[in-house]
Amino acid sequence: MGSCCTPDHSCSTGATTTAVAVAEATRTVYAVSGMTCGHCETSVTRSVGAVEGVLAVDVDLATGLVTVTTDGAADDALIGAAIDDAGYELTGRA
Repeated sequence: MGSCCTPDHSCSTGATTTAVAVAEATRTVYAVSGMTCGHCETSVTRSVGAVEGVLAVDVDLATGLVTVTTDGAADDALIGAAIDDAGYELTGRA
């Protein structure tokens, strides 16, 4: 898996995190490998955020953890596929 940084090792940042308060919301934390910079954070946030039922995505680059808030039980297969599509590897629930 290659780095998403530019050749001069600079990274693009600008990820946004959206918080939504829903009574039936479920938070699930996943371990993801390969994320190293703000661009990685943005890619994972956009890809996972597009999954049906996902309300919010919070990426912690330092720990490699992605917290996903859904409007019911999280679908690990769909979340894993979205992370894979973004170019990273879901290594399991944290």
